[in-house]
Amino acid sequence: MLLSLALLPLFALHFWENHYGKVATSWSALVIVALVLMFGLSVASTEIAGTFFHHYLPFVIMIGSLYTISGGIRIEVASHATPLVNTSILAIGTLLAGWIGTTGASMLLIRPLLHINRDRKSRVHHMIFFIFLVANIGGALTPLGDPPLFIGFLNGVSFFWTLENLAFEMVMISVPLLFIFYGMDSYFVRKEGLTFHRSRPKIRVKGKLNGLLFLGVIGLVLLSGLWKPNLGLSFEIQNVVRDLGLILLACVSFFFTPYAIHKANHFSWEPLREVAKLFFGIFMTVIPVLAILDAGLNGALAPLVGLVSHNGVPQNGMYFWLSGGLSSILDNAPTYLVFFHMAGGDASQLMTTFAKTLEAISLGAVFMGAMTYIGNAPNFMVKAIAEGQKVPMPSFFGYILWSGGILLPLFIILSLIRY
Repeated sequence: MLLSLALLPLFALHFWENHYGKVATSWSALVIVALVLMFGLSVASTEIAGTFFHHYLPFVIMIGSLYTISGGIRIEVASHATPLVNTSILAIGTLLAGWIGTTGASMLLIRPLLHINRDRKSRVHHMIFFIFLVANIGGALTPLGDPPLFIGFLNGVSFFWTLENLAFEMVMISVPLLFIFYGMDSYFVRKEGLTFHRSRPKIRVKGKLNGLLFLGVIGLVLLSGLWKPNLGLSFEIQNVVRDLGLILLACVSFFFTPYAIHKANHFSWEPLREVAKLFFGIFMTVIPVLAILDAGLNGALAPLVGLVSHNGVPQNGMYFWLSGGLSSILDNAPTYLVFFHMAGGDASQLMTTFAKTLEAISLGAVFMGAMTYIGNAPNFMVKAIAEGQKVPMPSFFGYILWSGGILLPLFIILSLIRY
């Protein structure tokens, strides 16, 4: 599945654009058949249904609702595309991501950024840094920001623990990235021979109803984490209420948003379809990988798992790099959960005695989602929207060159300082 994502757009672009859904489904079918043959229909169907209904479907509903609601908000920025204005948009998006989710913040601000830079020749770096900051790193502030932290919240980590323990590291990575972006954007402005007159940006927001719907999304997410009814059911009613509520909010947004706003935003369902199809393939094919990881020292990756602990003492640096490295190529929410359980799985202990370990797992899962296009769902959505507006985004490996050259040194510094 990963090789298909990386290589087919390079060597068979036309085929990939027309058949990426079939490719993802084919790899999924291969894994499903193998699971049935190896472990029997009962075990395989339990794993597959659990992955689909407990992980994939809520993921698509959450992403879809945020995409739909944000697509109904039109932010018009009357300003020149100066490096300072572009940097300010990235900074605002980074702060917003922790409160309305990386997907919500990304979908809210990607279009204004593209719009004010529509006449610029060099725009790729805008999208790259947008993915770094808004689609990933900004999500470290609260459990609302990124799925791994929400998983931690559901497993007993207090809501404000992330704000108290991860905010410094988020700032530590974000500030250098903003300075690097400002310098790079200034260089390209000079290279293009552009000059700007000083003027105060004028901002106009349309579709304010969707702002209220965003608050509804936040309320439903918090409800599913705080409300724990014991009704004796075989499913968690709070999650059903959350998902149905999110679908309802998305429908209200779509049907009550004026067509003119959707048209101005170039709103289409294609980015969401692409994410839904590709991540179905990722969720299904990752089932055996996560099972191997979850087996710990009894699994096939025992040598790798053994690196996170030495004589019972957690090796926090290894927790950071392994949870992060695997999150960049696997789904980061279940990867976070695997390492959460490896570290003991007791939220009260992890928030206090082993706070450094939980911090390392959390930062790795959130930050390193920016290392690849598949590390976090908004990455793909930003890429799809940018390409729809004729921004020549780098290939899978081309993007890794950007992230490896810019993010990796910062992560190494963070690791050396903190662990």
